[in-house]
Amino acid sequence: MTPENLDLIAGWVSFTLTLMILSYLLGDNVLYRTAVHILIGAAAGYAAIVSVESVLLPWLDSTLLTERGDRAAAVVTALRVMGTVPLLIGALLLFKSSPRYAPVGDLGLAYIIGAGVAVAIVGAVAGTIAPLVREAGRSIEDDALDGLVIVGGTICTLVYFQYVAGERGGETRRPRGLRALALIGQFFVTLTLGILYAGAILTSLAVFTNVIREQLEFILDKVGG
Repeated sequence: MTPENLDLIAGWVSFTLTLMILSYLLGDNVLYRTAVHILIGAAAGYAAIVSVESVLLPWLDSTLLTERGDRAAAVVTALRVMGTVPLLIGALLLFKSSPRYAPVGDLGLAYIIGAGVAVAIVGAVAGTIAPLVREAGRSIEDDALDGLVIVGGTICTLVYFQYVAGERGGETRRPRGLRALALIGQFFVTLTLGILYAGAILTSLAVFTNVIREQLEFILDKVGG
């Protein structure tokens, strides 16, 4: 089979899968579920191959299977110890499959959650909060009104997501001042989500149109050629 025929088959397959996914517009059906299973299976297989070739094997080569060479024995030992840590955590997680030994697996799960939360906090502070404070300060210097809107919207949004309340008349309510700020924060959240949703729809339509056009052009070019 020539490469041209393989390209033509790939084009038809991708076009068919696209139509099968679009059949969901008519309701949940076997064509849609089949296409989803194929795509998920292909994605999972690709992710497994990439993980093994690009992550696991290089990690083992640089840690457990590393050669001493010109390095000191202590350095090689430290690298090999580092290489055993992920394997140990993975072995602990295997205990989660057994109800009897699941508490042992909680040790590995606790380490992963703790490391993930720590990375998330550092990333949120360094990548979101600090730049937001810096840009808010610059906005106030450049345009006071825009800066006040940014700062006020941020504060009100944070107030909207806090749940400090008191009990009054048998009901749990926020203080009156916080309720007003929370309503403003809710408006900012709704406006932001609406803009993001509209942008996602427009982007999806643009991607869909481009994919269909490219696939049709590819198939017609192959058939015509």
